[in-house]
Amino acid sequence: MPLTTLHWLFFLFLTSAVAAQEVPDTVMQKIYAEIKTPFKYGLVVQPSSANKKVDCPTVFRKDNKWYMSYIEFDGTGYETLLATSNDLLHWTTLGKMLTRSNDSTNWDAYQRAGYVALQDYNWGGTYALEPYKNNYWMTYIGGNTKGYEAGDLSIGIAKTNKDITTAHEWETSKKPVLKASDKTVRWWEDKKLFKSTVIWDKQKTTGYPFVMYYNANGDTSHNRDKKTRWFERIGMAVSKDMQHWKRFQIDPVMHHKIGITGDAVIQKINDVWVMFYFGAFWEGRKDAFNRFACSYNLVDWTDWKGEDLIKPSTSFDSKYAHKPFVVKWNGVVYHFYNAVDDKENRAIAVATSVDLTLKK
Repeated sequence: MPLTTLHWLFFLFLTSAVAAQEVPDTVMQKIYAEIKTPFKYGLVVQPSSANKKVDCPTVFRKDNKWYMSYIEFDGTGYETLLATSNDLLHWTTLGKMLTRSNDSTNWDAYQRAGYVALQDYNWGGTYALEPYKNNYWMTYIGGNTKGYEAGDLSIGIAKTNKDITTAHEWETSKKPVLKASDKTVRWWEDKKLFKSTVIWDKQKTTGYPFVMYYNANGDTSHNRDKKTRWFERIGMAVSKDMQHWKRFQIDPVMHHKIGITGDAVIQKINDVWVMFYFGAFWEGRKDAFNRFACSYNLVDWTDWKGEDLIKPSTSFDSKYAHKPFVVKWNGVVYHFYNAVDDKENRAIAVATSVDLTLKK
């Protein structure tokens, strides 16, 4: 019997329902039990001088050693640095990966805040960066205005075919791949674009191999409340070649009624995609903290409703404890995050699933 229009509509309804399936609470509870890190070890990467601030760790592994890219603000703008460690607890900075050009004719003259891409996203996996077309890749925030997150901020692409275990300058893009002034810009991102992360999904769950999650702020919706212009939300973009990107859908994939939702990091635990992210200034809160959400399809996310993964609780993170990067290695979970104290000192700390303070 031929399929009628009604049959097709019913089929599409079923397939869309499966695609948008929520992650059950029982699964969310198991994920939380797996990733929680109740023991704060302390600060592991600090600024090179008192007038600087460090931020946004991304941890990867190569040749039996650990490496961390992170960003540093010196009062003028952001640069990107590389550090190394043997044990995930003691880190030594090697040098810079992205340096400001200070040439105001460049779109990214004073802001180059980078985040390495195409990492093994499997939980407890290799945490290696995978080359594509003989290059390693990085996305970065770029801008040509001096100051903290000042002026127009856009997303650029950097790459290198050199040894990623050594500090050297990566090749940056001549122009951004996503910016707030694009004709395709969505209602929630017409002000500034911030941190991004890119995974290589070879199964092409979204129809594309390269999937970017990025946070941005703005609001051109029917809600004309000006306060919503600074709210950050997480959206998606996709690419076939790491060079040309297009926005994936109209609305953000993760956001909250009030405040900031940002800095997604994607890993996969069994068949569940996990998005680590941070929240700040949510309704009734004045702090910043780390959360997570889960998905079966990289697009529809079930937000965790329980306890924060990380929140302010010590002298070194008394104001903010946010911007996550999480690693599981040899049975121990390491949750790296940005720690900000009451004096606005900003450094990188780690919390763990077992107490490792005796290793200090």
